[in-house]
Amino acid sequence: MNTLVGQTRIMNVPQHSTLSQSDQEKVYQWISELARPDTRENALLELSKKREAVPELAPMLWNSFGTITALLQEIINIYPAINPPTLTAHQSNRVCNALALLQCVASHPETRSAFLAANTPLYLYPFLHTVSKTRPFEYLRLTSLGVIGALVKTDEEEVINFLLSTEIIPLCLRIMEAGSELSKTVWIFSLSVF
Repeated sequence: MNTLVGQTRIMNVPQHSTLSQSDQEKVYQWISELARPDTRENALLELSKKREAVPELAPMLWNSFGTITALLQEIINIYPAINPPTLTAHQSNRVCNALALLQCVASHPETRSAFLAANTPLYLYPFLHTVSKTRPFEYLRLTSLGVIGALVKTDEEEVINFLLSTEIIPLCLRIMEAGSELSKTVWIFSLSVF
């Protein structure tokens, strides 16, 4: 099924859905709005709230033209606020909404392999490398760990090989030294699954 919403083409979307027609149209509209910087923030918020209620959201996001690029732009736009550490709560919330959508993509069996093949988790590593103990940075680390946790829950060889071939273990050990108790707990949980 190909759907065109605004200028965003959504391809390979499952035709069966648990959403009403009206709710489906809202989701399509929000995905379309991710492509435009002036509407992206609200779309990120709305889609991140709906990610549990829309089981097919991950394939919809992955197969929509430019959507993953828009999510990665949100992540990259925050890099300058990492060093020196000037990240605001508003910036952190916005990028955490983008990370929540990436977590959705990372956890879905139809999109996980492509997510890894595109090396998407590497974009999170600067967030895991931070040492600031302020709340915006802590939320950023926790949400990034959530994406990694979504990957390791699958116990798939592909995921394990990817993570072992990258710097994830040293970065997360750094969190064990400098992170909050909650960050440490999330990392230990992910490690126990890993």
